[in-house]
Amino acid sequence: MNHDTYDNDYIAGILNEVKTVAIVGASANEVRPSFFVTKYLVDKGYTVFPVNPGQAGKEIAGRMTCAKLADIPEPIDMVDIFRASDAVPAIVDEVLALTPLPKVIWMQLTVRHDAAAAKAEARGIKVVMNRCPKIEYGRLSGEIGWNGVNSRVLSSKKPVMRAGFQSFGVRQK
Repeated sequence: MNHDTYDNDYIAGILNEVKTVAIVGASANEVRPSFFVTKYLVDKGYTVFPVNPGQAGKEIAGRMTCAKLADIPEPIDMVDIFRASDAVPAIVDEVLALTPLPKVIWMQLTVRHDAAAAKAEARGIKVVMNRCPKIEYGRLSGEIGWNGVNSRVLSSKKPVMRAGFQSFGVRQK
């Protein structure tokens, strides 16, 4: 798969399909981007599991933090990686040891590892690199346009309400 660009349908399909998200590298510091993303996804109705060994057993954005992916008490649909690119191969190996396998591995802005992505895709896992689910959700739902930002998405369709705070859901054709 070409990971330089993604079709809106590919990203929207992922954001509409997943329900549980593990955020590897979630921070308890409220000014860190990983905290913003954790809180945003919780507010949009996703079941979020922060993963940070230094915060294990404590809450981040109102959700109990786990030390590692294997500690999460239920199957997860997506693993969002908020770590440096050189940490990705070990995280992907941890993901591939889970049963059942998550449907998606998502790497945050500036995070990319093509070899690890190919390894995950060979096991049937969808991969997104160098993107933020918070930004993509806001762009595809039209929320980002509320602030005057061009989302590159035009639609005359009425937004579909979804569970969560001020959530209109990601649009699909």
